Amino acid sequence: MTTHIFGIRHHGPGSARSLCGALEKLQPDIILIEGPPEAESLLPLVTSPQMQPPVALLIYLPDNPKESVYYPFAVFSPEWQAIQFGLSNHIPVRFMDLPLTHRMGMKEEEQPEESQIQNPKSKIAQDPLGLLAEAAGYSDRDRWWENMVETRGDSVNIFTAILEAITAVREEMPPLKNPMEAQREAYMRKTIRTAQKEGFERIAVVCGAWHAPALSTASNVKEDTELLKKLPKTKVQATWIPWTYGRLSYNSGYGAGIESPGWYHHLWECGMGVRSEELEVRSEELGVKSEELKISFPPIPLSPHPLVPPSPCPPIPPSPYPLVPPSPCPPISITWMTRVARLLREQGLEASSAQVIEAVRLAESLAALRNLSLPGLPELNEATQTVMCFGSDLPMQLIHDKLIVGENLGKVPLETPMVPLQQDLQRQQKRLRMPAETTEKMYDLDLRKENDLARSHLLHRLNLLDIPWGQFQPTRGKKGTFHEFWLVQWHPEFAVNLIEAGIWGNTIADAANTKACSLADTASELPTLTSLLDKVILSDLADAVIYLMSRLQNAAALTSDVTHLMNALPPLTNVMRYGNVRQTDTAMISHIVDGLVVRICISLPGACASLDDDAATAMYENVNKVNNAINLLQNQEYIISWQQVLMQIGDDYNVHGLISGRCCRLLLDTGVLDTTEVARRMGLALSSAIEPYIAAAWIEGFLKGSGLLLLHDDKLWQVLDNWVCTLTEDLFIASLPLLRRTFATFSAPERRKIGERVKNEVDGNLSNVGDDGSDINEENAIMILPIVKQFLGV
Repeated sequence: MTTHIFGIRHHGPGSARSLCGALEKLQPDIILIEGPPEAESLLPLVTSPQMQPPVALLIYLPDNPKESVYYPFAVFSPEWQAIQFGLSNHIPVRFMDLPLTHRMGMKEEEQPEESQIQNPKSKIAQDPLGLLAEAAGYSDRDRWWENMVETRGDSVNIFTAILEAITAVREEMPPLKNPMEAQREAYMRKTIRTAQKEGFERIAVVCGAWHAPALSTASNVKEDTELLKKLPKTKVQATWIPWTYGRLSYNSGYGAGIESPGWYHHLWECGMGVRSEELEVRSEELGVKSEELKISFPPIPLSPHPLVPPSPCPPIPPSPYPLVPPSPCPPISITWMTRVARLLREQGLEASSAQVIEAVRLAESLAALRNLSLPGLPELNEATQTVMCFGSDLPMQLIHDKLIVGENLGKVPLETPMVPLQQDLQRQQKRLRMPAETTEKMYDLDLRKENDLARSHLLHRLNLLDIPWGQFQPTRGKKGTFHEFWLVQWHPEFAVNLIEAGIWGNTIADAANTKACSLADTASELPTLTSLLDKVILSDLADAVIYLMSRLQNAAALTSDVTHLMNALPPLTNVMRYGNVRQTDTAMISHIVDGLVVRICISLPGACASLDDDAATAMYENVNKVNNAINLLQNQEYIISWQQVLMQIGDDYNVHGLISGRCCRLLLDTGVLDTTEVARRMGLALSSAIEPYIAAAWIEGFLKGSGLLLLHDDKLWQVLDNWVCTLTEDLFIASLPLLRRTFATFSAPERRKIGERVKNEVDGNLSNVGDDGSDINEENAIMILPIVKQFLGV
C-alpha cells in the first residue's frame, strides 16, 4: 500500500502535464484531490461532451447566496486533468478538503492587534514561493515557477523536488496562527487514512504544493481528531457554472489567480511542441513559410560584451549543467507570434510575415542572453512591442486583454443542477438567439419585430432583478421610438445573482413581476413610483402595471410638492411614448398624466418665487424636463396650459433671473414670442436698474446650451452688446463668471463664430445691416445670378 503525493500549482500547465504523465505511469486505484467534498456528486458531469472549461464549482448558502465560494478550473488546471484521468479510466475520484459545510459555518474570529506587527518570518508564511524565487536569484516568483516547472520539458522527479523545496520552506516558517489551515490538513490526512482502510493500494493525492509536506509525513491520529471536533455546520449547495479566463487573473481578486491565463492555455495547447503539419497550417495563414521560421541564425554570444547593456532581469546563479544554446525557433514561440499577428491584422494593424520572423528571432536572442532554455512571456512581449508594435503600449494592451488573459467562456451541461430561474434564462437565451458571451456585443433592437421586442423585455426584466446583463445605450442616429441599443456582456457572477433572484419566482417574468410589486410597496415618493412604472412597462409586466397604477393614484392624490409632481411626469411620458410600439394600453395612465399637468400648471408660479441660486438651478432642470415631456406628448391642451404658465412666470419680476430667462427662451422656440418681443424683454432684464448679477442670471437662463440664437438674430445681439458695453469695469468683472459659465455651454464652433463676429465689429469689418434686419446685399446677389443659371442649366 503506497500513497503518492503530487504537489501542484493551481492552474499550472506544466504541473498538469507532469501530473498526467505521473498518473499514467502510476495507474492509481483512487485519486484524492484538494477540493470541496460537497461537490463529489457533480464530478460525473466533467466527462459530459457539453462541459467545456473554464468552469467553476459554486458552493453557496441556500438562505444567503451572496455567501458563496468558487473553485475555478481551466483545461490546464492539474486538478481538472486528474479528474478527467480518473473518470475516463473508471478510477474513483474524491475531494478531500475540509467540507465547506464546516468552513462556511465558522465565524470569523477577530485577530488581535499584535498580529498586525510584522514578524521577521511573516514573509515566508505569506509568500513561500517568493522566498524560493529570491533564493534562486529571481525577483518574480511567477517567473521562477514558470522557468522551473511550467516550461520545463523534462518532468522526471519534478514532484519529489517540489516536495523537498516546500518542506525546507515550511521548516523555516513560524507556527500558523490561523487554525483553519491546520484543520484543512487534518481533514486531508483523515481522508487519506480512510482510503487506506478501504483497501486501496496505490493512492494518488493531488494537492497544492504548500500542503504536500503535511500530507507526506506520518501524523498523530488523536491530534487530527481533536482538531476536527465540534466544528460548526451549515447547509450548503453546489453546482457548476461557466467561468472566464478574466476571472482567473489576479485582477479579478481570485486568490489563486494567475497573471496570464491565455498564455498558460497556449502552453497547454502546444504541449511544448506542435505537429509539423499543424505548424505548417498556422504559419502559412500569415503567409509565413515554415522553412523561413526554422532558418538558423548565427550563434549568440553568451559572454558579457561592453556593447551589450546589462539585462534588467535579476542575476541567475551559474548552472551545474553545461549551457546549451536554445534551439532555433521552438514551436511555442512561432505559434504565439502567429496568434499575435493574426490579432493585430483583425484590428487593422500592420503585422507582416517578416515582422513575425524578426519577433521570434528577437525573443530567442533575449532568452539566450538571460540564460533561459526557452523564451518566456516577458521575452515574447518585449519582442512583440519592439518589432510589431513599434514600441507603443496601446497594441500591447490589446494583446494583453485578448491573448495573454483571454476571453474564453466555459459551458456546463444542461443536466447541471440549477435553480428554476437559471433554467428559464437559458431557455430564453436559446429561443431569442442571445448567447451568453464575455465579449461586449451591441444589439440594435427594432421593437416592431417580435423577436427584438422579446429581447428588450428580457433585458429590462433582468435589470429589474439586478442582473445587468445588458446596459441600455442612448439612441444614436435614429429618431424613431422603435429602436433600442443594448451593450450586452456576460459575467460569471451573474450566476449568483440569478440564485439570489430565485426567491422572487421560478421564471424571469414571474420573478420580475413579484419584485416590482415588492418595490412598489416600499416606495413612498411619487417620482420613485413613476420611475418604477416606466421600468415595468418596458418589461411588459401586466400584473405589476395594474398594481403600480393603484399605488400611483394614491400617491399622486397625496403629493403636494410640485417638484415631486414635475419629476414624476417624464417617466409617465416615456410610458405613453412607447405605448404604440410595445402594444401597451396607455389609457389607464392618461388620466394620471392629466391630473399631474393640471396640478403642475397651478402650483409652478408660486413655487418659482423667491428662490436662491441652488433652488433656482434645480427648478431650471425641472422646467426643462417638464417642457420636453409636454412637447413629447403632443397634446394641444397640455401645450396651451404650459405656455400660459411660462408666460406668467416670465412676467413675474420676483422670479429668479435663471428661471425667467429660460421661460422666455422656451416661448421663443415655440413661436409664442417673436424676436421683437424677446428683444424688448431682454432690454428690460438688462436695463441699468437691474443688478448685474441678476441680469447675468437672466442671460444664462436664456442662452444656456445654444449660442446660435445670438449669431442669427441681430436684434438680440445688439441688445446684449449694448448691455455689456454699458457695464463699468467693476460690474463687468463681477458678472464675468456667470457669463463665462453661460458661454462655456456653447459648442466650440459657436464660440468661434461669436468670437469672429466680435472681432469683426471691433475692426469695423462687419457688413452693414439693413433696417429690416437682412444682411443680404441685393446688388451683389444680382451679379452672380447668371453664373448660378449656368450651373443649373437654365
